[in-house]
Amino acid sequence: MKVMKKPMITEVFQYTGNLSDPGWPQDWLTAAFRFGKDKHIFIETLEGEMGGEVGCYIIKGIRGEFYICKKDIFEETYTVLEK
Repeated sequence: MKVMKKPMITEVFQYTGNLSDPGWPQDWLTAAFRFGKDKHIFIETLEGEMGGEVGCYIIKGIRGEFYICKKDIFEETYTVLEK
């Protein structure tokens, strides 16, 4: 069997390491986010904790959950519709 994932439009934010970044969606800052040394970010996801670093993308899922995607994977997988 072969399948294709259904297309979905979602929100993303490229993590800059700066919580004062004007592009940071302030309503996304929840208890699920934790910040570590060297500007690393950790997010509690449905599958457990994920870690990322400056340049990674934070993606809001279809159920309002958040997860991290490395920059190179994001650029290979997603098409930006608007900034």
